[in-house]
Amino acid sequence: MSEYAIVSNDQSVLASIRFLDQLTAGYQRYKFAVRLWDGTFWGETKSPRFILVIRHPGALRRMFASSSELALGEAFVYGDFDIEGNVESAVDFADFVMTRQYGIADKFRFGALLTKLPVDPDPERGKGGAAVSGMLHSKERDRLAVSYHYDISNEFYSLWLDRSMVYSCGYFETFGDDLDRAQSRKLDYICRKLRLQGGETLLDIGCGWGGLLIHAARNYGVRALGITLSAPQAEWAREKIQKEGLSGRCKVEVCDYRDLDSKHGYDKLVSVGMFEHVGESRLPEYFGRAWRLLRPGGVFLNHGIGTSSSFQGNGPSFGEKYVFPDGEIVPINVTLRAAEERQFQVRDVENLREHYALTLRCWVRQLEAKADRARAIVGDVAYRVWRLYMSGAAFRFGTGRYNLYQVLLSKLDQGDSHLPLTRTDWYCQ
Repeated sequence: MSEYAIVSNDQSVLASIRFLDQLTAGYQRYKFAVRLWDGTFWGETKSPRFILVIRHPGALRRMFASSSELALGEAFVYGDFDIEGNVESAVDFADFVMTRQYGIADKFRFGALLTKLPVDPDPERGKGGAAVSGMLHSKERDRLAVSYHYDISNEFYSLWLDRSMVYSCGYFETFGDDLDRAQSRKLDYICRKLRLQGGETLLDIGCGWGGLLIHAARNYGVRALGITLSAPQAEWAREKIQKEGLSGRCKVEVCDYRDLDSKHGYDKLVSVGMFEHVGESRLPEYFGRAWRLLRPGGVFLNHGIGTSSSFQGNGPSFGEKYVFPDGEIVPINVTLRAAEERQFQVRDVENLREHYALTLRCWVRQLEAKADRARAIVGDVAYRVWRLYMSGAAFRFGTGRYNLYQVLLSKLDQGDSHLPLTRTDWYCQ
């Protein structure tokens, strides 16, 4: 049973308490609490996993009147409520509310309680987020979408990424692994899956800040080209390559994968964390271009997020509006079919979803630890967007709604894959 101490007889406080009592009926996963704007404390009194801090009398109405993920996200981002403690646990509660089955009587009762709370109009509400236009997944629109996400600030990303600025999941041996170690292990794991050899050519589609390029050139002796649509990323990567003394072996260009010349081809291809930007309608073009760029006997490792086939979103997506405009996540069967239809042979599929949940939790902890600096760089709204978005993503990976697949694809050379019979070499470090 909920415990609370009411310090006023304000009708908005009483209506909020009654609403919370009914909204949380049946939710027992995490013990949590709510602190209202007047100091009223509702919920778990001893070590709550998180505390929802309701900032003003109209906040609950703004949060739950439309019963959508986007409304809840915007209420947090614009300061109607705050979260003290574990944000991922708060996302679990929000998921319970969003996915719960409500009867007509329930909806009427909740609506009646919410209408007792004041309306707090905000003319600026909803004007934030991405504003991309043009044909979906056209080159120009994709460039705008990528710029919105990645060009926010190299310094901001450096606050919470690892030393190599790897913006994809690490590869953990234990739950307590250091993030830098996990990311370095992931880069090497990819290189071993590709079976890189000295003198080979490697193309990294969506190379980010160049962490994989640098690792592959330095440790495996390849000649590598990385492409990205983000000019700030490319600039950072080029400076890093120069500092590492690898300018003769790897380079980064600002380029769309659809504009790459396939005349000479590459021995190996890799794409890590770019796949989510392609779009389901463009998958035939994506895999077709990769096929033409890869030499016979080569392999292509595609590392990307996939959604569970049974997962259904709830209304407009907070992430699409405020973080990943035009991002599309498809089930693995869609990915594999598109690759096979472009003549690739599927050689290996590995799901690393637990590793992404661990990575995201590391990122959130590091972002929260540097909150003041993050706000100074990008402002409070952007800080709150990323804190919520990454916590929400950790929840989805942790519950199996999102998966992370590494798919190894082969381009046969007159029927010969040029691959060994076993994967033993992947695991011999």
